[in-house]
Amino acid sequence: RRFWQGSTDHRGLPGAPGLVATLLRKDRLEGDGEDHSGEIFCWGMAYGYDHEESVRLLQYLDFREKNGYERTEVDVWTAHSDAEPRIRGAVLYVATPDNYEYCGPLTNEACAKQIAGSVGPSGPNFEYLYNLADALRHIKAEDPHVYDLDKRVRDIGPTRE
Repeated sequence: RRFWQGSTDHRGLPGAPGLVATLLRKDRLEGDGEDHSGEIFCWGMAYGYDHEESVRLLQYLDFREKNGYERTEVDVWTAHSDAEPRIRGAVLYVATPDNYEYCGPLTNEACAKQIAGSVGPSGPNFEYLYNLADALRHIKAEDPHVYDLDKRVRDIGPTRE
């Protein structure tokens, strides 16, 4: 997970994009100056829905994630499913480097500066970051990138209103 996807529709504006998180394959992380040798999982939440609700939700998500994301399927493990994935074929939206809003690779310093100063129709960019960091801490997830950005942006100065 990296804050390398520009957001001109939610957390920034055209000409002054915010940054939102996207999931990337490990081979796309090169160039940000960090060590990725231990990163093999991205912790988060997975939700299940019945077929009828899934169709409705995917139509909504396909529209919402139109700003440079591609729908893909992945296998999902839980903290308690070491040998086999708990869910096969979970839907996931990822940014691809060839989309016009993709901003990576970026250093954490560059990300923090952009997040600290961006505001869009959905609110200040830093709120999105703070909420994600809080949610990841709540599930005891490891995410050095998000936690480092959280600290850097808080050091710059924005706070929740």
